[in-house]
Amino acid sequence: MICSAIIAKMRKDKLYAVGSLALFVWMSMTYFLFVHRPNGEAVRRRLVGLIDKDKTVSDSLNSFRIKLSDFELRLKSASLDNSQLLETLLEAVNESRRQNDEEISGINDAKKRGQSPDKDVVQKSSLVIAVLMFACNRVTVSKALDSLLAYRKDKKKFPIIVSQDCGHAETAQVIQNYGDQIQYIQQPDQSSILTIPKKERKFAGYFKIARHYGWALNHTFSKHDQVIIVEDDLEVAPDFYEYFEATLPILKADKALWCVSAWNDNGKGGLIDPTTPELLYRTDFFGGLGWMLTKELWNEIGPKWPHSYWDDWMRQPVQRKGRACIRPEVSRTKTFGKIGVSNGLFFDKHLKFIQLNEKPVNFLAQNMSYLLKSPYDQQMDKVLNQSPVVSLMDLKNGQVSGHPTVRVIYHTKDVFKKTARSLGIMDDFKSGVPRMAYRGVVSTMYKGQRVFLAPNFNWKGYDPSW
Repeated sequence: MICSAIIAKMRKDKLYAVGSLALFVWMSMTYFLFVHRPNGEAVRRRLVGLIDKDKTVSDSLNSFRIKLSDFELRLKSASLDNSQLLETLLEAVNESRRQNDEEISGINDAKKRGQSPDKDVVQKSSLVIAVLMFACNRVTVSKALDSLLAYRKDKKKFPIIVSQDCGHAETAQVIQNYGDQIQYIQQPDQSSILTIPKKERKFAGYFKIARHYGWALNHTFSKHDQVIIVEDDLEVAPDFYEYFEATLPILKADKALWCVSAWNDNGKGGLIDPTTPELLYRTDFFGGLGWMLTKELWNEIGPKWPHSYWDDWMRQPVQRKGRACIRPEVSRTKTFGKIGVSNGLFFDKHLKFIQLNEKPVNFLAQNMSYLLKSPYDQQMDKVLNQSPVVSLMDLKNGQVSGHPTVRVIYHTKDVFKKTARSLGIMDDFKSGVPRMAYRGVVSTMYKGQRVFLAPNFNWKGYDPSW
C-alpha cells in the first residue's frame, strides 16, 4: 500500500516536471519570437533599398551605354576630321609636287625640241609665293634686299615686290637700282590722314603704315595666292625660302592655323637651342616680322582692315578666332632697324639680341604633318605630362638638372611676369596672350635645360584683360 502510494507520487512528480519543462519551453519560444519578430518597416525599407539599388545600377548602366555611344560618335567624328585634314594636306602636297613635275616636264620637252621653254606656261604651272617688302625712308633697304636676293634660288617662284610709302627720293633710287631683280610699286596716297583722334596725332605714323599695308596687300593679292610679308629692316636666314615653302601646305590644310611666322620673340642666345634649328612650334601669339598669309585669309580680314596699329589688331580674339601660327625655335629673320616709328622701342634691350639661324635646314625633305593640330596637341600633352613640376627657386639653383624638360607653373598674371623676367623671356601680353605661348605654355631654355612656363592644370583659356 505504501509502495503503491510512493509509486503514484513519483508518477505525479514526473508529470509535474514534464509539464513544467513543456511550459518553460513554450514560454521561451514565445519570448524569443516576440523579441526577435521581423520588423515590417525594416523589411519594407530593405526591399525598397534593393529596388532602388537595382534601379540605380540600371540607371548607371543606361548612363554608361549613353556615354559610350556618345564617345563612339565623337571618336568617329574626330577620326573623320583627322582623315579629311590629312587628305587635304596630301592634296596640297601632291598639287605642289604635280606643279613642279609639270614645270620640269615642260622644260625637258622644250629642250628636246631644241626650243626655249614657254615662260608663261612655266610661270603658270609652278608654285609662286610672293615676297612683299614694305619700305619708306630707309636707304638701308639695300641691306634687306641684298639678304633676300642672296638666298633666293628661283626668281619666278619667289618674286620680290617692294612697296614704298613716304615718297622719299633717296630710298626710291636705291630700290630702283635693283632693276628687274624686283618689282617696284609706290603707295599712291601720300595725303595726310585727317581722321586721326587728337590724342593720337603723335602716332600718325602708325595710321600711315596701316593704310600702306592695306593698299599693298590688296594690290599683291590681286595677282598672287600667298604672300610673305617683310619690312625694310629685316635680314633673312639662308633657309628662309625653304621654311615658308615647306610650311605652306600645312597652313592651307589646317583651318586652325592662320599664318606662318619666321620670328621668335624669345629667340635670344641662351633662350633657344641652337642645335635644333629644325624645331618648329604652334603659337597663339601673332609675331609678325617676316610672316606668310594666304589669299583666303586676306579675303576675310582685308575688308575690315584697321586704320592703325594693325599688328595689335591682328592679335585681338575677334580676328584671331582661336587660330595659331607656326613659328621656329631659331628665328629666320633679324631686325637691324633701331630707328623707326616706334623710336627704337625694345631694340637695345631686346631685339638686337635675337639670333638669326645660320644652319640651313632642308625643310622640303621633312615630314611636316606633326604641326597639324591633332598630332601636335597630343605630343605636347605627352611631353608636358612627362615634365615634372618644379619651383623657380629649385630651377635657378640647379637642383632639377636631372630632367630633360621641366614645368614651372603660373597661376596669375603677376606670377607669370615675375617668372618670365627671372627666366629672361618677354613678360608682356597682347590681348591676354603671352609672347610665343600656345595653350598658355611658353617654351624656353634655361642654362641648357628645356623649361615650359605653363598655366595651372585648371586653366580656362586666355584672359584678354591680362
